[in-house]
Amino acid sequence: MAETEPDGSVPLAAELGRGGPSRPGEAVRSSGVIDLRRIGANPDFWYPVALSGRLRAGRVMGTVFAGERIALYRGRSGTVHALEDRCAHRQVPLSMGVVDGETLRCCYHAWAYRGDGRISQIPYLSKGDARPPRGVRGYPVREAYGLVFVFPGDPAKAAATALPVLPAFGSRQYKTMTFSRTVRCHYSFMHENLLDMNHQFLHRGVVGKLRPELLEYRTTARSVEAQYLFTHAGGKRNRGAGLLAGEGLGGSNSSDVMTIRTEYPYQTLDLVPENAARPAFRLWVAYVPKDAEQRTCHAYGLLMIEKPGIPGALHLAWPLIRRFTERVFAEDRMAVEAEQRAWDEQGEDRNHEVFPLILDVREVLRTNGVPLGHGTSACNPASGEGCASASGCRASEPAASAAAEQSVALPDA
Repeated sequence: MAETEPDGSVPLAAELGRGGPSRPGEAVRSSGVIDLRRIGANPDFWYPVALSGRLRAGRVMGTVFAGERIALYRGRSGTVHALEDRCAHRQVPLSMGVVDGETLRCCYHAWAYRGDGRISQIPYLSKGDARPPRGVRGYPVREAYGLVFVFPGDPAKAAATALPVLPAFGSRQYKTMTFSRTVRCHYSFMHENLLDMNHQFLHRGVVGKLRPELLEYRTTARSVEAQYLFTHAGGKRNRGAGLLAGEGLGGSNSSDVMTIRTEYPYQTLDLVPENAARPAFRLWVAYVPKDAEQRTCHAYGLLMIEKPGIPGALHLAWPLIRRFTERVFAEDRMAVEAEQRAWDEQGEDRNHEVFPLILDVREVLRTNGVPLGHGTSACNPASGEGCASASGCRASEPAASAAAEQSVALPDA
């Protein structure tokens, strides 16, 4: 077993010498280690599920987390609420409903729900009618960084669980580009793709010949951080790539240091050009599972780009940078979706990984995630009593059965 440092990380020298593919549980499934692609995202974190700008006051929209359909609505005060996306009456999606002040009315019989999921009014209810259900599940919800976050796990843990901290967002030194895209793969493929920079051959048409050198990396129970040195070794480079890296229109062949970190369940990437005082850009991204089997995820990304000294220069460069980043993302999506198709066809993970860094991030994702199907149970939608959610916790109000509902597609930005 490799020696660890005081913070729990593993020295690079020890990692490189341990022989990647022989690690137990990676190549030999008979060891009993669960296939990573059968591990679900841990719901006890804040996950972005929508762009704030798309949810105007008085509007409602449907979103989803791992097969759990969620109705988001913004009340008259501007406050966002998140409810289980079904009416307790006839199961009609509340995302089809109408916002009335701070309540959400079902489009069918106008049953009104408060932001916590409790029923506040049934217009035609009389004293002799049967006792109505208490309501539906309400999710803790917060807005930050232009995104709507929900806490799909145990609501008792929401207050003590911090949102990600992004100091560059809103800074006068940076301008933010937002991404919102659906990718048809398990979220773990996305973590591996960003952390493993040895795949630059895939992007040869836009970045030329890039030579990545792994300088060091560190691993803890919840994180893996890698630092690469990037050197441009020739070939044609997209102009947007140079602008994003802070090289200006003329470009340069300077070396850049890139630091990538998976801090469960999020990822970050910082690129610092040679002799620069701060990153030329900083990326934060979250991969939110959509379907119950978690073979599709939605990537929400915030790319914070440093403003150059020339006023208005970044504004002019913005379309070029956007096209470059979109093309890189499209190539990455092509690769990870091909990986997912192979998994689907083979029925298991037949990867033969040799890079110790990726073996470590797989272990982080595996140990911090939740086996798919763990803690799920069916509910009686009409009972009005609480039931177990996909996280295995007890929800204060009934939750929909993830297996019985189809996911709601998130529109691409």
